[in-house]
Amino acid sequence: MVVGATGQIGRAAVGALARDGWEVTAVSRGGGRDESWPAEVRTARADRADEAALAAAVGEGCEVLVDMVAYGPAHARQLVSLADRVGSAVVISSVSVYEDDKGRGFDTQEEPDGFPEYPVPLTEDQRTVTPGDTSYSTRKAGLERELLAAGERLPTTLLRAGAIHGPHCRTPRELYFVKRNLDGRTRRVLPFGGKSRFHTASVHNIAELIRLAAEKPGTRALNAVDPDAPTVAEIAAAIDTVMGVETGTVLLDGPPPSPAVGDTPWSVPVPVVCDMSAAERELGYRAVVRYADRLPQTVTWIEAHLAGRDWREAFPRMFQTYGDLFDYAAEDAYLDSLGA
Repeated sequence: MVVGATGQIGRAAVGALARDGWEVTAVSRGGGRDESWPAEVRTARADRADEAALAAAVGEGCEVLVDMVAYGPAHARQLVSLADRVGSAVVISSVSVYEDDKGRGFDTQEEPDGFPEYPVPLTEDQRTVTPGDTSYSTRKAGLERELLAAGERLPTTLLRAGAIHGPHCRTPRELYFVKRNLDGRTRRVLPFGGKSRFHTASVHNIAELIRLAAEKPGTRALNAVDPDAPTVAEIAAAIDTVMGVETGTVLLDGPPPSPAVGDTPWSVPVPVVCDMSAAERELGYRAVVRYADRLPQTVTWIEAHLAGRDWREAFPRMFQTYGDLFDYAAEDAYLDSLGA
């Protein structure tokens, strides 16, 4: 059973599991289906927040429950309460649960001590933030702690995803460069020398990890990222290539001069790059795609979803998360001040 089946990762996971021979029930609030799924995939309607509805969807039980939308300790306890009817679980978490050896995480990047300095690459034994209700990261940490503590009662594989990419994303980072190209912008500003690396994670690689974890139940947390970790400058250039445009780039040694100039969704002052050795060792994992392999599909989907609409209407959560990414007047004023 896949909960959150019509979301970004869910669509890919349902297809991967069904093609691998599993009998899949795709659960979502709308009860819909993706046109790419095999015909034998069953669908069911249930709101993840409704405990009775989720329990009813599980029915007499399932061998594996895959949860795309679990968030916080309450959802973890909800899953554990179904343990007598569920063989094992696979649950999506995030690399944002990590903190560095000074206790700094993603949530402290705006504080005086600055962004965390993680080891490169990050392994799963790196410490994680203290669980709590203060942020996305602390709630994901709480989710992890509850599920890992359940142990054999409900064997759960937690997948710590990086910067997820692929169609059907509500916050597609690639929008930053796609829209600029559609708007005919010929210049861009990239802070930190364009070298920022925030490890990408294809929905297809995450789906492969889900497929393998379903076959090999266990209690563990594993990184879930692509085999490569392109820099933001490489991502921008790859999108330009897909769209057939050329863009001049102004590289800054330091941080963005303001939130409206050069602050891309990948702009981090130090690398966030994860190690995949544990997944390879425990699951026999091998990546099925690299970042650039599926970029044309992602760009095409963003263009179609954006067509004829204000970007804030097309991607409201993107605006809520990152603010105004396209303040061209501020950017032009800054570039003119440099004589760029």
